Amino acid sequence: MQFVVIAKDQPDALERRMAAREEHLAKVQGAADRGEEIVGAALQDENGKMCGSMLLFDVESRERLDELIANDPYTKQQVWGEITVMPCKVAPVFAHLLKVKGS
Repeated sequence: MQFVVIAKDQPDALERRMAAREEHLAKVQGAADRGEEIVGAALQDENGKMCGSMLLFDVESRERLDELIANDPYTKQQVWGEITVMPCKVAPVFAHLLKVKGS
């Protein structure tokens, strides 16, 4: 199952984001190595400051996605505020990004 996640930072979260960034990126690397996280990007405000995250996952279930989000350092350190999760389907032209084809 594939999901896109938009996680907006809390208004006062930039310092917490920077403090948790290294641990967050290590978690992202692990999820990417397992084929669970396909793409991640830091959202930026009009001044180029990080203000959220866009994540694209390919996981076995919504429960697994919820587990990944709950255990992310940005969740634990209260960086992310509003989190929107939407099911999606990666287009065939981008299937090479998936570790398991046709999932």
